[in-house]
Amino acid sequence: MENAVSTIERNTPLTVIEPAKRGFHLNLREIWQYRELLFFFVWREIKVRYKQTVFGVLWAILQPFMTMVVFTIFFGGLAQIDTNGIPYPVFSYAALVPWTFFSNSITGIATSMTSNANTIKKIYFPRIILPISQVGTHFVDFLMAFAVLLIMIVIYSLSGPTQTADGATTVQIQLSGNVIWLPFFLLMAMTTALGFGLWLAALNVLFRDVRYAAGFIIRLWMFITPVIYPTELLDETWQLIYSLNPMVGVIDGFRWALLGVGEPPTVRIVISVCVALVILISGVIFFNRMERLFADVV
Repeated sequence: MENAVSTIERNTPLTVIEPAKRGFHLNLREIWQYRELLFFFVWREIKVRYKQTVFGVLWAILQPFMTMVVFTIFFGGLAQIDTNGIPYPVFSYAALVPWTFFSNSITGIATSMTSNANTIKKIYFPRIILPISQVGTHFVDFLMAFAVLLIMIVIYSLSGPTQTADGATTVQIQLSGNVIWLPFFLLMAMTTALGFGLWLAALNVLFRDVRYAAGFIIRLWMFITPVIYPTELLDETWQLIYSLNPMVGVIDGFRWALLGVGEPPTVRIVISVCVALVILISGVIFFNRMERLFADVV
């Protein structure tokens, strides 16, 4: 009998759960092993968010579209912001699509640990899956809003250059080969959102008022990002400093890749990429350092 028990014990797989290593440690193999759980979190979040709503997933389109309408009336019409000849609705919506994806991802990541407290306490899985699932959830919204942006570009490209009320001529908008760079700029937005969101998610476990501060920070962040106005309004020296905001490179890149206007903002994008990587690496390090406290504090 004892021999049988010992044989069973030897043949039973043993899983040892250890705290995450300190420093930058992103176990991609383990994340891949739990990919089905990741897809489940994404699907569950989408179902819960739009359950018992009248417009359902259309809210993913309405949020950036209605913001674009307001911006067009006040900033494009009344303030007459110079957009280098691009019609203001397309100019602003081309920035609002990646910005909405970025801001919503950060908001979701910030509360991802506390909103899944019971799951964290009961079972083991890589905790970083929860923040990543928020990025995946809002990526679905991004695709729907992006489809509307493509429709707008087609409509304006067919209409050709037009004459504005002040006598200026708008630029002919057309898709070009630059569009192949879009996945790169989208990856930049994901990287920045995940890195900054990991900071907020870990801090929110200890200080629950972080979720309120996150909304305030994001609103301020939008005004120091070229969503409403072009980066070219600033002097060249200030543009380089401005690029320390990684979303500057994302939005300038989106406009350049989609609207086919102007030269590629190479230097600004390089600066933004470096800052985005710093945010991601520091976010992963801080998240790993705090992960061992999540189950006890959350």
